Amino acid sequence: MPAAKNPIKQTSPASPSTVPDADHAENGDPRAGIQSVEVGFELLSALSDAPGALMLRDLAAAAGMSAAKAHRYLVSFQRMGLVMQDPVSTRYDLGPAALRLGLASLSRIDAVKLARERLPQLLAETGHTLAIAVWGNQGPTMVHWLEAPQTVPVTLRLGDVMPLLTSATGRCFATFTGPEGRDGQRIAPMIRDELARMKKLPPTGLPLVDVPQNQHDVQAVLAETRQHGLGRVVHSLLPGVGGFCAPVFDAQGRLAMGLVVLGSVATLDTRWDSAPAAALLRCARQLSADLGHRLAA
Repeated sequence: MPAAKNPIKQTSPASPSTVPDADHAENGDPRAGIQSVEVGFELLSALSDAPGALMLRDLAAAAGMSAAKAHRYLVSFQRMGLVMQDPVSTRYDLGPAALRLGLASLSRIDAVKLARERLPQLLAETGHTLAIAVWGNQGPTMVHWLEAPQTVPVTLRLGDVMPLLTSATGRCFATFTGPEGRDGQRIAPMIRDELARMKKLPPTGLPLVDVPQNQHDVQAVLAETRQHGLGRVVHSLLPGVGGFCAPVFDAQGRLAMGLVVLGSVATLDTRWDSAPAAALLRCARQLSADLGHRLAA
């Protein structure tokens, strides 16, 4: 009686889509990977982008695959806890394993370190000095500085606490720091104190530019900042200097830091829709997304 044939040898050859990956792996090619994993991840990505649980047909369409193909992946994802299905509505949503992975990733992110890594590219886009500010014991504080070559020196230092009303950084923090929590509760008293101090300053003989004089002015500045999504000053903090500050939010929607670009008004375009402002906003929004923040629909 002839020996039974090895069932493994009876299987069909690997599909063309997987053969190159195997060859790349054997040759140490960095492109090596498992295509089915990459395809299946489209389902997880679609679920993470959705506002809630999805029906199979909608999830498959969002991932760009047929419902039958999506279902096969979802069966495996359910077994691993990456996806769960509501037994009543039959809708699919992210499962507990996906939550554990997300929380583990967020707990290991150093937000300022991540921002520092993005600054060289942002400097190349804007051509102007950049900074990172976080909320410190006394208010928004400069914690990192990247000076552009051939720029006008700015007399600011690491550790400087920025005023809320006359700096782009301060306006950003005053606008986007949520009212809940200690920091938010400190904003209003700090603004009142700044207004009182400004009234006591001796006259300089120079006209005040874009400097709030009362609470009505303050509310107008904060509304403008919220409308454009970032803080801006021109001549307000230092004569001849303008700047923007864009907010970066964490996974809980809290203001994590501000990204700052500043320079001489002779070279920095300080219009709200300028290229430096747009580049700053793009970088801040990408950092927010990387920290787990989701923009409201």
